[in-house]
Amino acid sequence: MSMKNNLLSGIEEDAVLEVQLKMPYTLTTGKAAGTFLAALDQKIILGTTCNKCKKVIVPATDYCGACGGQNEGFLEMPHSGTITAVTRTNEKVFIFIRLDGADIDLLHIFHGEFADAQIGARVKAKWPTNVDEPSRITSLAGFELGTDSPSVSPRPFTGTIEPISEIPYQLTLDYKHSYGPHYGRMFDELATRQRIIGSRCSSCHNVLVPPREYCDVCFAPTDLYKDVSDAGKLQAFSIINLEFVGQTRTPPYVYGEVVLDGSATRLIHNIGGFDITKAKEILSIGMKVKAVWRPLDQCKGTLDDIEYFQPIFE
Repeated sequence: MSMKNNLLSGIEEDAVLEVQLKMPYTLTTGKAAGTFLAALDQKIILGTTCNKCKKVIVPATDYCGACGGQNEGFLEMPHSGTITAVTRTNEKVFIFIRLDGADIDLLHIFHGEFADAQIGARVKAKWPTNVDEPSRITSLAGFELGTDSPSVSPRPFTGTIEPISEIPYQLTLDYKHSYGPHYGRMFDELATRQRIIGSRCSSCHNVLVPPREYCDVCFAPTDLYKDVSDAGKLQAFSIINLEFVGQTRTPPYVYGEVVLDGSATRLIHNIGGFDITKAKEILSIGMKVKAVWRPLDQCKGTLDDIEYFQPIFE
């Protein structure tokens, strides 16, 4: 049976996996950036001067990005400047602003109509009435059209501001990942038949799990789907004892690489069904393992339809 004919049976080729990844971070700001952000809470915009090329840099940095020179001391920058570039998204208009006396542009939001954000237009800082999260770039709301008043020069900053050292942050990513015909067929078989399939290389005849379009050893196209066993050999394993963000299991647990009988590739999955605290004594490379499946009516078409691979003690 051809691969094409196999793909057309019982699987929606446009199946999509929708997931959201949330990754909390703690960002370390550094002295200059930390002071710049803290100063925004006081409606002060800080820059620095490179001691080598003498460029005035905004936002304040510890080192010059152009020549690598060290920046010492802070400058209190004017709140006015000129638009040097503009773009827009569906929701906001962004501009580059060359603050008066600066040599580097500052990127921020333009408060006004896109048509008004002309290159060369004069703008002034716009400060928020309420700051939900202090010591952020949003402590400066952005810039709005200003007057054509004469430029004001930066001046040395003589005050004292305690820099913030860390910023809690969370990156959220929404994904829509197309299964494609090969993964789609594999997940369909897992959910409906508790069956593991791979694709056979047309040249070396290795069976690849998960199935794919091309062999990653000889690069020939695959031509057939082949059943593989839900049992195999443990090729490698790691015992996880540490907790970290994003874990779906509570340590300790074991990840293993399993080469299923009839397959030439490794499948990464959980190893379980025994006292995990004795994993070092129980597990060995090359030992046989077998899949322990969830009840068929609980299978959803993911690798989690297999709860874990259990060692077979002979």
